[in-house]
Amino acid sequence: MKNQLLAFFIASVTQLAFPNTNFAQAPNLGTAANFVLFTPTGAVGNTGISQITGNVGTNSGAITGFGNVNGVMHNADATTVQAGIDLLAAAYYLDTLSLTDTIGPVLGNGDTLLAGVDTIFAAGSIVGILTLDAQGDSSAVFIIKIGGALTTAASATVNLINGAQACNVFWIAKGAISMAASSTMRGNLISYPGAIDLGDGCILEGRALSTTGSVTVYGTLGYIPTGCSRPMLTGPSAPNLGRLECFALFSSNGIVANTGVTNLTGDAGSNNGSATGYDALLVTGTIHPYPDPYTAQCANNFPRAYNYLDTLPYDIELLYPAQFGNNLVLTPHTYRMNAATVFTDTLYLNAENNPNAIFVIQVTGAFTTSANSKISLINGAQAKNVYWKITGAVTINDYSVFCGTVICNGAIILNTGVSLDGRALTSSGNVNTTTITADNFSDGNCTVLPIKLLSFTADCDKQNVMLKWSTATETNNSYYSIQRSSNGINWLVVGKVPGLGNSSIQQNYSFTDKESYNGVSYYRLRQTDIDGQSETFKIIIINNCRKDHDELDIYPNPAVGIFNLLFRGDKEQFQSVSIYNVSGEKVYCSGNYQSRFDLSDKPNGMYFIYFNLTSGSIVKKFMIKK
Repeated sequence: MKNQLLAFFIASVTQLAFPNTNFAQAPNLGTAANFVLFTPTGAVGNTGISQITGNVGTNSGAITGFGNVNGVMHNADATTVQAGIDLLAAAYYLDTLSLTDTIGPVLGNGDTLLAGVDTIFAAGSIVGILTLDAQGDSSAVFIIKIGGALTTAASATVNLINGAQACNVFWIAKGAISMAASSTMRGNLISYPGAIDLGDGCILEGRALSTTGSVTVYGTLGYIPTGCSRPMLTGPSAPNLGRLECFALFSSNGIVANTGVTNLTGDAGSNNGSATGYDALLVTGTIHPYPDPYTAQCANNFPRAYNYLDTLPYDIELLYPAQFGNNLVLTPHTYRMNAATVFTDTLYLNAENNPNAIFVIQVTGAFTTSANSKISLINGAQAKNVYWKITGAVTINDYSVFCGTVICNGAIILNTGVSLDGRALTSSGNVNTTTITADNFSDGNCTVLPIKLLSFTADCDKQNVMLKWSTATETNNSYYSIQRSSNGINWLVVGKVPGLGNSSIQQNYSFTDKESYNGVSYYRLRQTDIDGQSETFKIIIINNCRKDHDELDIYPNPAVGIFNLLFRGDKEQFQSVSIYNVSGEKVYCSGNYQSRFDLSDKPNGMYFIYFNLTSGSIVKKFMIKK
């Protein structure tokens, strides 16, 4: 009687959930869709280090051998009860579908399957490469029914082309499913009934679901596929950092100190201590050597950001903090680790093609990395969207690559060669750095120096470079440093120009560099306040100034209005020629190359001719004197 009632229940659910149709439709997996590994009856086990994205569960059996999983572990709870019911209904639906085609027992070796319901009436296997072709229809559904066990040979691969999606692929076997080592499977594996075993190094873009039987994996990369109306992961909302957004390194109560050559993009400072050891020429931002109104504002903003991250409800608990990293893949969620954490090897943050997705990792305890550890951002993940809330001290060891904003309440140590794409912020404790690179990626308004730059330009003057800049307002402005580079990375101070201190009207400055490079020269302007705070402005580029004088001549000069132009360079680079008077008005323009000009109708005075090439511009002065 119980079996008859069960059969009636399944048939009733199936009729409601899956309408009759003559073409293949994907089954509704219900709550089972949240699992990457699941069985209602049987154990779920792992050997080695597997990377699993999706829930893992059983309603009757043990879960053993797993390290950190990017999902929730469910064992005999309300979720597994419902998932078992939903899986059985989906399996029954697939099992009763009418076939579209009959295929042989051995798939692969270059075979291609089209969408539909393909049936193998006995056991089946996959050898070599099997291709599933959606023919441009991203909603195409592939259902492969196997009348017995399903196996794959070592390194067998299922490929998807022309819009085929793993979420629309279903393999249902009337027996066990076994994937040999290094196989790549795409689609949902459903054993009805039987055990599922994924061998060493297998990749599963899909799910492994057994109606009755164990599910085991060995060093497997398994993840629930995207698409098929699965909601895009966004993660939680980002915290409001306030003024902290402008800082790469900050302590509310502790010194901020550096040893060695450190490059910073962002501010550095403390609200109850000094900031020392940083070379102002290597800091794109502001060094706050002592507490000031800006550090005070950061100290006020800190508790808001920390408390927000600390009280966020977590989606996933990573159960083995001491094994964090080890090629773990995380997606946009709030994660928690309830003990001191050791980060080893590599962590992948996968935004699943959502560049705005937020990652939050909460750590209750100290946080330490191994040397050469690395965070890798994939599929659109951005460092500015990653936040680490750490209750304790933080140590990032030698030559590690770390991404995100660290907000903690202990000392921070960034050791030799660390690359920090983010911020290191603490409420209490020293921040110590040793020859690191840090970039706080702030896209907010972090300018704190009281100067407004209107323009900064470079022009060739014979073989020299004439640099000009203008300011709208200045307050406590001490001086400007002019820096030159041959590559835009390494900079040399080539001159200083005194500032005017305080000004509320436009001021114009200039500097002539007589030692520019052959080829491209990069210039940037750095302004320093009377109190030592400094700011670096954008980079400008000028090309071939030392070469211009030899390549282009104007004669006669002065002229009565008619003059000749001699260009010794590559005429194929010519784009246009423009002539301006001293007021900046364009008096002539041509897109055709010419060597003779007639400006007899123009008044006496100084003029500038811009000879525009694909490699840059050559500027020459000439006089009309009648």
